[in-house]
Amino acid sequence: MDENQITAVTELDQTNYLTKVYAGGHFIYADEPEEVGGKDEGMTPGALLLASLGSCTAITIRMYADRKQIPLEAVKIHLTICKEEEMSASTKISRKIELTGDLTAEQRNRMLAIADKCPIHKMLINPIEIDTVLG
Repeated sequence: MDENQITAVTELDQTNYLTKVYAGGHFIYADEPEEVGGKDEGMTPGALLLASLGSCTAITIRMYADRKQIPLEAVKIHLTICKEEEMSASTKISRKIELTGDLTAEQRNRMLAIADKCPIHKMLINPIEIDTVLG
């Protein structure tokens, strides 16, 4: 395996939809809500997608603020997307960014532009190809 790649492993046994996710030595659960047969013991796959974008956005903004010594105290990212069964090629993610700190309008606008530099954002706005094989 190429050490420059990010990897993840997901496992699902006969438990209805509760999926174990392993990546980089860390572990989380994904699941579906009870109304569709899951146990609601983890984030849905759509929520995990939003979590990836939100955390990447916040980290990218924080890194920029730290490098430029901008007095950013906190970042909060609010994200929404349609239900998974409604997703299509035209699916839209809404992202609202809250910045806390004694920031100028210029600093706020620059950090808004920096948000789009996050690697997950860049990946999601471009066509993604998925190669699938049986193991």
